[in-house]
Amino acid sequence: MRIFMKKSTPELSETHKLFSNSDPEEVWARAADIVRHINPSHDFYRLRATFDDVVRMFHGEYPGYAAIATPYHDLSHTLSVFMCAVRLMHGVHVSGTPLSEQEMSAIMLAALLHDVGYAQHTGDATGTGAQFTQTHVSRGIQFMRHYAVEQDYPEGMIECLNFLMQSTDHMKGFANIVFPDARTRMLGQIVSTADLVGQMADRLYLEKLMLLYFEFKEARIGNYQSIHDLLSKSFVFYEHVLHKLGNELGGVVDKLPHHFKAWLGVEHNYYAESMGKNIAYLTQVVAHGEAGFAAMLKRGSIASHVHLKLETQYA
Repeated sequence: MRIFMKKSTPELSETHKLFSNSDPEEVWARAADIVRHINPSHDFYRLRATFDDVVRMFHGEYPGYAAIATPYHDLSHTLSVFMCAVRLMHGVHVSGTPLSEQEMSAIMLAALLHDVGYAQHTGDATGTGAQFTQTHVSRGIQFMRHYAVEQDYPEGMIECLNFLMQSTDHMKGFANIVFPDARTRMLGQIVSTADLVGQMADRLYLEKLMLLYFEFKEARIGNYQSIHDLLSKSFVFYEHVLHKLGNELGGVVDKLPHHFKAWLGVEHNYYAESMGKNIAYLTQVVAHGEAGFAAMLKRGSIASHVHLKLETQYA
């Protein structure tokens, strides 16, 4: 992963917006603005409908489904992945690899739908949905196939989304996906990269790892002995991600500076920088040991308001 040096400094408020993805309408407005700069006549009809339905599903307002209750894989996570995917595809587009309207729609739809497999049917009160961690991608694809028919998605879109959503199954592994062609593989690299980078660049990423611990505990995967144990092992995961980004995922992460150059006039990878800052601070957090690490994780009030509640819930 290359990190480009700044040529100028954008307004501070602009950089803060990069990782502020809690308000769906603000995220939609920023994403739509970028897409219109790529293609002023882009048809947002189905995309907007799906965006609204995904928000409804997370809120428990989609017919037949309860609210998605997974503490780490929440709505802000999906919106962060969606926003990163939009910026990344813009970077790919302006760097010399033009994307068609249908390809852009497929990328955005896959990013929006990639975690709907955590949703539980109405009346299913067992767990939070994290028990589906290992199968949530296949469950999401199953939902997408029915949903896409209902929404009259364009011909060929369902199979394309099948592959793009598979690309977010990091347990299966990107290298194990048999894509139909190199172009679909490239689109999958964009979606998979956005899923990894979008969450790891979040300013609350380290705090949210505490929530991920409880998801893993509910899913009975990872064999982590404590939150501190998961944090300590996150360095290995970070190195794994860097290798994956530069190899299996084709280095498309390096197209992000093209987006920021076109959008902010700064040839810089703010996502890579934020990931680096997170992992650097993680060194200090882990050094405080089991007894003191939580005091270092104060953003978003996650440690003080959510940690104890979830610890009781999953005890």
